[in-house]
Amino acid sequence: MRPWLILFVVAFGVRAGWAQDDFDRAPIEYSQTTPDNMVSRLQDRLIAGDVALQFEEPWGYLRSVLTALDVPESSQSLVFSKTSLQRHKISPRTPRALYFNDEVYMGYCRNGEVLEVSVADAKLGTVYYTMKQEPQDSPRFRRQTDNCLVCHAGGQARGVPGHLVRSMYVDKSGQPLLASGSFRIDHSSPLADRFGGWYVTGEHGDQKHLGNLTYRGRPDNDAERDPSGLNLTDLSSKFDCGAYLNGHSDLVALLVLSHQAGGHNLLTKTAFDVRSALHREEGLNRELKEPPGHRWDSTNTIMKNAAESLVKYFLYVNETSLTAAVKGNTGFATEFTNRGRRDPQGRSLRDFDLQTRMFKYPCSYLIETESFTALPDELLSLFWKRLGEVLAGSEEKEFAHLSTADRQAIREILVATHPGVPKDWMPAIGDKVSSK
Repeated sequence: MRPWLILFVVAFGVRAGWAQDDFDRAPIEYSQTTPDNMVSRLQDRLIAGDVALQFEEPWGYLRSVLTALDVPESSQSLVFSKTSLQRHKISPRTPRALYFNDEVYMGYCRNGEVLEVSVADAKLGTVYYTMKQEPQDSPRFRRQTDNCLVCHAGGQARGVPGHLVRSMYVDKSGQPLLASGSFRIDHSSPLADRFGGWYVTGEHGDQKHLGNLTYRGRPDNDAERDPSGLNLTDLSSKFDCGAYLNGHSDLVALLVLSHQAGGHNLLTKTAFDVRSALHREEGLNRELKEPPGHRWDSTNTIMKNAAESLVKYFLYVNETSLTAAVKGNTGFATEFTNRGRRDPQGRSLRDFDLQTRMFKYPCSYLIETESFTALPDELLSLFWKRLGEVLAGSEEKEFAHLSTADRQAIREILVATHPGVPKDWMPAIGDKVSSK
């Protein structure tokens, strides 16, 4: 495997970065710790006989696992660059399909040997599994550590298990043209740099991207870009769409995936940083005969920086503006929005804008996930304090994209829907907090 996997990692550790040996030591102990996540819990139910998976030609266990993990088929995103475990199965004629919900990412290759699954784990960051794509009496997920971490926690990734949405120039066989460069993608990336090596369906006006095309090399200038890959709603001329659960690679799903993968990476990075800082501090206090809980300035700095980075990412600081309306061509946007918690006015952090920015209320829905709520208490306390300061009207330039109405709406939605909001954020007597 190469270090350019589509699902990868963003990490910037306490020092220059993490190494695999670091997160295999206390307090993370990645390889030795028993996972607790959506996939491991499904595995327990499989072993107990509470649920069964069905093998179905030609997709194997794909559809059954998607259903069991509550991953929508409409999230399908298709990538044709040879940049993952089963790269010999991937080409522009046989793209790899990715599916995701808030916690799980699943990779499917046509005629592949295994399903590839990665999942956000509250303690371990990202955990990787495979499932054999052959009929079995007792299908099981197999956790992968060394094999996947060769790429998913290598030097390019600075060592923390996670994900990456990557855009690159790809030739007609699906091989990345590495000499032409590539782009690591999140919500701050210009749309014009995104989705090289991916199929993209939907409408986006005169905005450009790199998807749906193969290349001989990187175009020298914008004028040389081939417009034939833009605003596609039908991929039937590219590959056999009937060989997949649907024939689309929804643009809105791709936008959400770009944000979410980066968000999960940051949650992992900050959790590892803070947990490790607290662990080192505990040992230092013992060695220097300081009382338990004595707080060192270095620990405070690490926690403050972690909270600040989360607040900025969750409030979409530096998000690339849309210059034309964006529309997908599947039910993804509706299904995604319907999963949201809603305040008494019917507002949700999952409500899309898709006119000038991704979401109507720019605070990440990842704040509702287990990956967020399981962060160390000390970090959560700093996060909520800093978020409250910004929403109260901080005039810092970095948050100038938030209007007064944005800040008020975000605060009201969080107060009404998030059980973790601090007491000084709580609504007046009579208002109710929804956990839907």
